[in-house]
Amino acid sequence: MTENQQQEPLQRTCLHERHVALGAKMSPFAGFDMPIQYGSIITEHLAVREKAGIFDVSHMGEIFVDGRDAERFVNHIFTNEIRGMEPGKVLYGMMCYPDGGVVDDLLVYREFEPDHYLLVVNAANIDKDFAWIQEQVKGFDCRVRNESAAWGQVAVQGPEAERYVIDVLGAAEAAKLGFYTFCNLSYKGKRLILSRTGYTGEDGFEIYSAPEGIVELWDRFLAEGVQPCGLGCRDTLRFEAGLPLYGDELSPEISPVMAGLGMFCKLDKDFIGRDALLRQKTEGCERKLVGIEIEDKAVPRAGYPVETLQGEEVGVVTTGYHSISLDKSICFALVGSAYAALDTPLQIRIRKKTFPGKVVKKRFYQTNYKK
Repeated sequence: MTENQQQEPLQRTCLHERHVALGAKMSPFAGFDMPIQYGSIITEHLAVREKAGIFDVSHMGEIFVDGRDAERFVNHIFTNEIRGMEPGKVLYGMMCYPDGGVVDDLLVYREFEPDHYLLVVNAANIDKDFAWIQEQVKGFDCRVRNESAAWGQVAVQGPEAERYVIDVLGAAEAAKLGFYTFCNLSYKGKRLILSRTGYTGEDGFEIYSAPEGIVELWDRFLAEGVQPCGLGCRDTLRFEAGLPLYGDELSPEISPVMAGLGMFCKLDKDFIGRDALLRQKTEGCERKLVGIEIEDKAVPRAGYPVETLQGEEVGVVTTGYHSISLDKSICFALVGSAYAALDTPLQIRIRKKTFPGKVVKKRFYQTNYKK
């Protein structure tokens, strides 16, 4: 291997030493050395479903956009509609290429200062997203700043998350936040963003602040008895709740329409990729993302073929697990559109055997959370 071929060293979040001290199983993820689990993925998963867990998500990216044309520019690169978006609101959506493929899926925060927005992007895509955004901003009167290294972030998720956040932060404001809203607080003299968002299907909050403050908050949440959780159960939780993962259910080859996320694409406005997505919606797509429930307990993994009961290969699994919450073997799969209707019988080929199942709704697990 030549010097140019050597891999970049893994980055570490501000909480890396805490993970190692807790004996977490560490593994590369999106260029970072991240905790996969601290003990049992099942224990961590159920803690979030039943009580509360805390995740290190400091690897996520924070890109700020401000200036006279900030609203017009963000609306130009974002599939959802931000015109008239009230300060303190958060929207989910995608950035797309002209052919409808996905640059990334992200959250857009409408800041309280006029003409200020925060874009929270996936860790693996920070550099790519920032470069792409900088290319698109030409001709717009606004500034784009990648401040990812200056922020740490934790996610406190679960039905008891609100209580823990109020206790630890002393922030009664947490109880007033609706789903996909945020407020600004201060911690240790630094700005803290408290957002009622998450990636688990449960109630919860994401907390952004300076790295040193996030380390202290992590310690305080653990001292209160909140379960530390790794990326292993973050994946099982988001999957059960029907939430996509970039690179698996969204990609340059998998558009929002293919992934069943057309509701986050406002086709009555102009944005990059709009014309291609409109064609897909009106003319149909060759492939669609579906949920599949398998009759057996065999576990469908990403890359496994999806077949008709006659053995014709018609798709591929993108994510699959034996669900911890539901005790069922389920998966997402990208299949030919002719096989995407609910209750369509299909089978998954796992090595030399096939296991029958049927198409079901992608939101496998439904929480009772309402805010």
